[in-house]
Amino acid sequence: MSRQMVRPGGRSARVQAAVHTAVRELASEVGRDALTVPLIAQRAGVTPSTVYRRWGDLQELLSDVAVERLRPETAPKDHGDLSSDLTAWAEQFLDEMSSPSGRAYIRDALLGDPDGSNAGQCSAYAAEQIDTILTRAAARGEGTPDVETVLDHVVAPMMYRILFRPDGLAPAYARRLATEVLGPDGR
Repeated sequence: MSRQMVRPGGRSARVQAAVHTAVRELASEVGRDALTVPLIAQRAGVTPSTVYRRWGDLQELLSDVAVERLRPETAPKDHGDLSSDLTAWAEQFLDEMSSPSGRAYIRDALLGDPDGSNAGQCSAYAAEQIDTILTRAAARGEGTPDVETVLDHVVAPMMYRILFRPDGLAPAYARRLATEVLGPDGR
């Protein structure tokens, strides 16, 4: 059974939750490099064949767990105007993604993703957050760029820097990108 065909409830959901929990717990206890499918399966209370059947290999499992960990837990905060909302979101995004655990999750999400679906899901998470910000701003009567423009001019440069030039990343970088995409009049 592939990841895409998994039903959202029942035994399948319980297995996924147990295995994801086992990965997170074991990674913090013994370190990510010590993880093995048999160790994870034992902790989760399933057979190694269940893990292999569902995820294929350890890297695909780690990728699946990473994608779940990269999912935002809450909607972006409403600070009252587009500039403040986008700037605060960009600063938080940069802080979370550039942290050691954020970078590890990004690497895991991409390494075990032969068909690109996990990368697409991570991109969709960012797009959903940005859409929330832009929709709120439009409802307040503010002019807004489109989601793709924000992805291209805020998220893409941050991800490039996080992955390939991580030194010197600071909130000021996120603020600058948010300001530039909104233009001189703030939208």
